[in-house]
Amino acid sequence: MSDTTPDSPTSAGAGVRRRSRVRRVVFIALGVLAGLLLVGVVGILIWSQVGVMAAEPGPRDDVRGDDRVAMSEVGGNVVIAPASGASDVGLVFIPGAKVEAEAYAAILAGVVADESVTVVITRPWLNLAFFDPRPLTSFTDAVPDVSTWLVGGHSLGGVRACQLAPDADGLVLFASYCANDLSETDLPVLSLSGSEDGLTTPQKVDDNRGLLPADATLIEIPGASHASFGDYGPQAGDGTPTISDADMRADVTAALAELVATLPR
Repeated sequence: MSDTTPDSPTSAGAGVRRRSRVRRVVFIALGVLAGLLLVGVVGILIWSQVGVMAAEPGPRDDVRGDDRVAMSEVGGNVVIAPASGASDVGLVFIPGAKVEAEAYAAILAGVVADESVTVVITRPWLNLAFFDPRPLTSFTDAVPDVSTWLVGGHSLGGVRACQLAPDADGLVLFASYCANDLSETDLPVLSLSGSEDGLTTPQKVDDNRGLLPADATLIEIPGASHASFGDYGPQAGDGTPTISDADMRADVTAALAELVATLPR
């Protein structure tokens, strides 16, 4: 008679071995998944730090030397304020992917000097706005005396700005568009794009127009490329700008001034 009946010691041992093999397979699978996750995280960390587009020193230093404005570091943010110190409107501005914060100092300094707007340029975690979950107050707290706040950003920074916009008094987009729907809000919105932008093309901006309020102001700046909205040099995949830096800054300052004029004080 066989001794491998269900109640036999041999059958029980086989069951234990099967369960042991299953556990080993599960542990191996979990180990592989953990390893892949670790490799992915390390890869993202390395990628986020490689190829960061640094601010061009000339425009940055011009802002630092401009006696109409004061540029400083507050709480890890770049703050550009009127030299007089008087300001009741602020703009939290989020850089594009892997672009240094100071690269936006020159293009935003005009509205600081001319309209007494305080600008807070953030430094996103890992240089990528979508990895930065901080709320708007994390940045507005850097300038507690300002009562009216716009939020804005360039490229990917603009996408993140759209997510923060419900907590702000207005939205500013530089070569960007929203991924979330703001069409039913009453937010004042200014969207600036460039005719020569090879990344956030005029067509992409137009395709996503429906996510903005009906009365949003959309301005396409003739001759502007994606990188025209900052001072960090040429960008892969972009078009060739035909507008001068001086004209670009003047156009952006004028558009921002019109938006600021509509805000309740």
